[in-house]
Amino acid sequence: MPRKKLFARRKSARKPTKSAARNPGPAFARLVAVMARLRSPGGCPWDREQTHATLRTYLIEEAYEVLDALDSGDDAKFAEELGDLLLQVLFHAQIAAEERRFTINDVIREIHDKMVRRHPHVFGSVRAKTSADVLRNWEILKKQERAARKGKPPAEAGLGRPTAAQSSSDSYIDGVPHTLPALLEGLQLTSKASRVGFDWDRVEGIFDKLHEETNELREVLHKKESPERIEGELGDILFVAVNLARFLKTDPEIAMKKANTKFARRFREMERIAREKGTTLPEIPREQLESLWEQSKQSEAYASTTPSHKKVQAR
Repeated sequence: MPRKKLFARRKSARKPTKSAARNPGPAFARLVAVMARLRSPGGCPWDREQTHATLRTYLIEEAYEVLDALDSGDDAKFAEELGDLLLQVLFHAQIAAEERRFTINDVIREIHDKMVRRHPHVFGSVRAKTSADVLRNWEILKKQERAARKGKPPAEAGLGRPTAAQSSSDSYIDGVPHTLPALLEGLQLTSKASRVGFDWDRVEGIFDKLHEETNELREVLHKKESPERIEGELGDILFVAVNLARFLKTDPEIAMKKANTKFARRFREMERIAREKGTTLPEIPREQLESLWEQSKQSEAYASTTPSHKKVQAR
């Protein structure tokens, strides 16, 4: 069954009233009630069939739709997609409540307490002058929390540098889900490493590393090494590219998504130009395809710099 929307798309976002903006509690309670009703014996058959496992795809899908809406500049769409993502959280919490594991109240309490605990520079006496200080403290606190969950004592020095004994069993890169898309996993791993000082000093060092890894890939290709070796060297190049994105404060997953969108847009323009010439891409020689690609890029540049009324006249 296709994914259902509980709310119809609105052409413009309604501005919340001042009371609603101050107190989202009643609206949230109504949404929780809707989710419970859908899962009840007299509710929706599709919703009642869902499990944590079957909802995995939708959770990821909704997160990406939020990113698309964010880029669109359409506030109504952005608000709607955030609602769809919130619904996924409620869906999982409702299933867990039915299994007597936890409720949405537990979810809210956990994140509330975590935000207070992880911001001692706001709610406590710890000082953090820069965002780098905040991130460094955040990682130390997360490490202490993991140790506490395992029954180990937290660092005696609070947010100071951990002892060798404490560092031997846990890692500062713990907590990165292996189920993340590869680019995001690499981003999180290297971000955590950088917060303890393991990082390049300048971006030129990353470019040097990228050049080094490219040469290594060329070498294994020249020697006709095994597919596994080639895969490994190619992975090293991608990993360095992720580091470059992080160093430039760019999310590599989003950058790649935008690159995919740009490629698809230009490729479709190539197809359009070919149709105007009475042919198709498979019928065009390879060298001419390069020319079509350049034409599609020029068309894109024209579209981005020309006023809309002039585009109409040009047609």
